[in-house]
Amino acid sequence: MILPNQPIVDISWLSENFGNPLLKIIESKLKPIGANHDWESGQKNPGAVLLDIEEDFSDKKSDLPHTLPNEEDFSAAARKLGINQDDILVIYDQVGVYSSPRAWWMFKVMGHKNVFVLDGGLPAWTNAGHNTEKATWEQVRNGNFKASFQSDLFFDTQNILDNLENKEIQILDARSEGRFNGTAPEPRAGMRGGHMPNAGNIPFDQVLNGHYLKSPEDLKIIFDNKSKENQKLVMTCGSGVTASILALAATISGRKDVAVYDGSWSEWGRPGDLPVVIS
Repeated sequence: MILPNQPIVDISWLSENFGNPLLKIIESKLKPIGANHDWESGQKNPGAVLLDIEEDFSDKKSDLPHTLPNEEDFSAAARKLGINQDDILVIYDQVGVYSSPRAWWMFKVMGHKNVFVLDGGLPAWTNAGHNTEKATWEQVRNGNFKASFQSDLFFDTQNILDNLENKEIQILDARSEGRFNGTAPEPRAGMRGGHMPNAGNIPFDQVLNGHYLKSPEDLKIIFDNKSKENQKLVMTCGSGVTASILALAATISGRKDVAVYDGSWSEWGRPGDLPVVIS
């Protein structure tokens, strides 16, 4: 199996390598904000296991939505999915490219070496005429994955505070322009509007073309317009999900030093004295 040099695979690559014993196909589940009850198709990629971000891959002790669990809890949840240290992980979701980058980022933070997102997700797989099966989830044999936290990919609130004036770091916010400027309401009650000082805004839908990510060339233009090539990029959003889409897109564009602020606006935007700019 020849691994791609980008963190995404297309449906042709997955079809060609389907059945390889090292390949683990993972469906990432997280209901989009505002989605109807029928947002899931009821089908899955044959042989896929379910990674439920909200139920199994979130810190249950946190009062923030679906923040990263600790190494021990993440390892245990991954092993229950049959994931091994040397597996090649391909992650898709039901939407196209929505929660799969979050799952990709979590595995990267936890030290897994070969993690990829299926560009276009299940819609692309289905539209190309490939088989699916009923989305039932059976228990599988435990894997041996052991997490190893990669701190360079992760930012918390203190990291943000320490680097608000650091010219070597650019914070990029994946929320809509209205939410970023403080002119549109936040979907979570009680949150302040606006953005962090010196942050830039790339609404996550700007890096997408329908169900797919834009080309590396187009993504490079987007990120070059908002940052310098040698800067570390730190992505934020409402709760760390669409920030992960930006992190994936920036990596595809050629950026090498990319992190996600896990708490994102759900943490920063709470009532308090953390600095907020309203445009």
